[in-house]
Amino acid sequence: MKLFACQACGNVLYFENRVCERCGHRLAFLPETETLSAIEPDGAAWTTLADKGRGRMLCANAEYDACNWLTDPGSEQAYCRACRHNGTVPNLSDPAQLAGWRELEVAKHRLFYSLIRWRLPLTTRWEDPAHGLIFNFLADDPHSGQRIMTGHDNGLITIALTEADDIERERRRLEMGEPYRTLLGHFRHEVGHYFWDVLVRGGGKLDEFRAMFGDDTLDYGQALQRHYAEGPPPDWQQNYVSTYATMHPWEDFAETWAHYLHIVDTLEMASEFGMQVRPRVDRDGELTARIRANPYEAADFQVLVNAWLPFTFAINSVNRAMGVRDLYPFILSSAVIAKLGFIHALVRAAAKADSK
Repeated sequence: MKLFACQACGNVLYFENRVCERCGHRLAFLPETETLSAIEPDGAAWTTLADKGRGRMLCANAEYDACNWLTDPGSEQAYCRACRHNGTVPNLSDPAQLAGWRELEVAKHRLFYSLIRWRLPLTTRWEDPAHGLIFNFLADDPHSGQRIMTGHDNGLITIALTEADDIERERRRLEMGEPYRTLLGHFRHEVGHYFWDVLVRGGGKLDEFRAMFGDDTLDYGQALQRHYAEGPPPDWQQNYVSTYATMHPWEDFAETWAHYLHIVDTLEMASEFGMQVRPRVDRDGELTARIRANPYEAADFQVLVNAWLPFTFAINSVNRAMGVRDLYPFILSSAVIAKLGFIHALVRAAAKADSK
């Protein structure tokens, strides 16, 4: 994630800010230039201070304080590049469901920041009714007792509104024995399934995928039952980034994809602050890192690994000093790093193809 500043007063901003707390300017994100801009009224539209653009429109979901993005210049669409992938949203007349949906949208917009930065192929359900990417945000039904499960099905990603409840999400994390469970993690994992369809199966990479992740033709239902009945193999950390990744090659890919997004976006944020790791006790340089390169443009994935490992050791140590859980409670084995490198190559190839 980039570090943003208000064009009117220079105040440093968060990606989610709607208003500059120093000068009071309204703020909006310009996805085509990846810029958070101060904006000023321009009749029924807005002028952007970042590029002096006139006649820009806020996404229709700004009405619900669920989006701070602008629609594309000259577009007649009511929704921005992120929100036009929405399908079903919760009951917005219910304050609790509205609040939960807003939390989901924060995570979804951070996801789309990354996907747009890489110029990955993003097709809406209206452009491709059979395979386009669409999100349904669904609430449990208290009358029937039906519980919504987060998941992916051929481009349709369902996100359970219950996950926006911090207490319930933590309960599920503990119940599942997970070291990490966040809304952003859900979005990054589920969209990994979508991009497996697009970049692996649709991109002619099945043989390469199977050589690294395993046979995706294995029965998914049986693999799921086996995973919950037997758990992961005892040596799972040698080859997988998480226990859930051991369940099936599809889940291995989606988990690894999510971690790739974690790594790249976090390193970009660290580089924006000019962070470096150089402990006095590190005589051999194994914990030293100067995080300067743009991870979204790195040609060699090893450059990211060399920055990520020292950085997370340092931040985990800081977190422990505060008595909180590690920022990144995972071990990256050589096999997992190779899988991350496979995804890095996929993403770079897709971005290169888009630029032609």
